[in-house]
Amino acid sequence: MKEPVRAVKGMNDILPAGVPRKEALPDSALWQWFEACVRDVMTRYGYQNLLTPIVEPTALFVRSLGAVTDIVEKEMYSFTDEMNGDRLTLRPEATAGIVRAMIEHNALYNGPLRLWTMGPMFRHERPQRGRYRQFHQLDVEALGCAGPDVDAEQILLVRALWRALGLREEDGHVRLELNSLGQPDERQAHRDALVAHFTRHADGLDDDARRRLQTNPLRILDSKNPAMQPMLEAAPSLIDFLGGHSLAHFDAVRATLDAAGLAYRINPRLVRGMDYYNLTVFEWTTDRLGAQGTVCGGGRYDGLFEQLGGKPQPAVGFGLGIERLLLVLQVLAVPVPSQAPAVYAVVPTAAAKVRAIAALEDVRAHGIAVVMHAGDAGMKAQFRKADASGARYALVFGDDELGRGEVAVKALRDSAAPQRTIALAELGAWAQALAADSAPGSTAA
Repeated sequence: MKEPVRAVKGMNDILPAGVPRKEALPDSALWQWFEACVRDVMTRYGYQNLLTPIVEPTALFVRSLGAVTDIVEKEMYSFTDEMNGDRLTLRPEATAGIVRAMIEHNALYNGPLRLWTMGPMFRHERPQRGRYRQFHQLDVEALGCAGPDVDAEQILLVRALWRALGLREEDGHVRLELNSLGQPDERQAHRDALVAHFTRHADGLDDDARRRLQTNPLRILDSKNPAMQPMLEAAPSLIDFLGGHSLAHFDAVRATLDAAGLAYRINPRLVRGMDYYNLTVFEWTTDRLGAQGTVCGGGRYDGLFEQLGGKPQPAVGFGLGIERLLLVLQVLAVPVPSQAPAVYAVVPTAAAKVRAIAALEDVRAHGIAVVMHAGDAGMKAQFRKADASGARYALVFGDDELGRGEVAVKALRDSAAPQRTIALAELGAWAQALAADSAPGSTAA
């Protein structure tokens, strides 16, 4: 017997609820509910969906993320296209591809766009809980929008998503951290001060920090090395180098969040992992996942369009790690709406299946979810399956009922309700009434 082919390390299968699995990953029902919540919130805030390719030119990420970043240096899945020699990369993040698409299609010709997308990203790093080599991300962008009001709007949009998912910052499920990176000239002055500070303490730098000292000293602030923390705490703070415009922008974001009653903490060491950010940056974090605390992060990146060869455009956006967020929902045991079918069809004989299948199409046409028993089994076994499915009703297509042009209806969640029969010709009307009872806001739902 041949050895079975297995998934690539760090790339996981998303399986239906109840299917055995080796790792306690979120099931597809939780994913579908999350995606439905996302679509609802995005519609409420006026964001439109788009899709971009999973594979992009490697140069796109080198130019956007910066050559001296962990993602470009260590984590990208890059390869050469054997057909034409092009250097290509599986996207490690979504923003660069969206900006590339906007430039390529001149998509902002008629004005600003609010956009969102979801999909897989790829980074070659050590797999651990909440961090995988193929991971999925929600990405939200407001393009062509310059004001601090849009920065604050996006942060409040994330809060609206938390609430739709049953998470509340006031209950400690998530918390918001803010900073401002200012403008390039302000960051350059801060950079010079950082280099001077770290040079004076060069003996305390680890190898990674020494490598970054002249190429990207801001990244040293990201270090989690405990021995370096006192030195990092004493490092010059970027906010002390901000000019009047940058400070006014940051103050306006904060004033809007204050007015909306959203608590936050200013974190002067918050720099994000990409080189393209300026002005506002933010992260939503949690303490429910141990070291992997960031579940959402983003900020303003007004220079990226020009950096990628387009006309200058203001822009702000964020990315949300879906696997990591779903793990938080699992840890908190957030209740997920049932995906059980409304109806389970019990079909005791092969002869009844043809008529049953045709009748069930009419039920489904009214928006009712139906599962028909597969394979051969006796009535008792089928009713056990029907009950285990979570369905509200069983439709029984017995030979006697069909001979009279009828179908039996049994309520599975109300033991006091008697079984009854209805004419097959009335099955559509029954399904229509069931759909109305199940509609949001219905007292019978």
